[in-house]
Amino acid sequence: MRKILLGLALTSITAGTLLTSCQSKEQKVEDAKENVQDAKKDLNNAQNELNAEYPAYRTDAEKRIADNEERIADLKRKINTGGKPLDNARARKIQELEDRNAELRSRLYGYEKAHTDWESFKRDFNKSMDELGNSIRDTK
Repeated sequence: MRKILLGLALTSITAGTLLTSCQSKEQKVEDAKENVQDAKKDLNNAQNELNAEYPAYRTDAEKRIADNEERIADLKRKINTGGKPLDNARARKIQELEDRNAELRSRLYGYEKAHTDWESFKRDFNKSMDELGNSIRDTK
């Protein structure tokens, strides 16, 4: 008798739980619509943050690119002051630095059209910019 009552109570609790936890199709649709609206709000917020941050970042990056151009020009002048023309190895190295600087500029302006992951772009761009700066400094 005790086993029967325990089994009946367990069955009743399980059935009650199942019936109250099931959602109707309408409720599932409503939840999905709310999730979509929340995702759209999050996307809009992220886009607004990007729109506020990108112009300032671009201005700073443009200044760094212009500084690199000046450093490369100074490097050319310093090497040419001896009256000797650039040797092929140095000329290639300087051309490579100029090409990398131009590539960074095109990546910066290309981001406006592509709008990839902002944090990833910023991290990669800063790393490339730092590597170029170190290469310019190390070139003699």
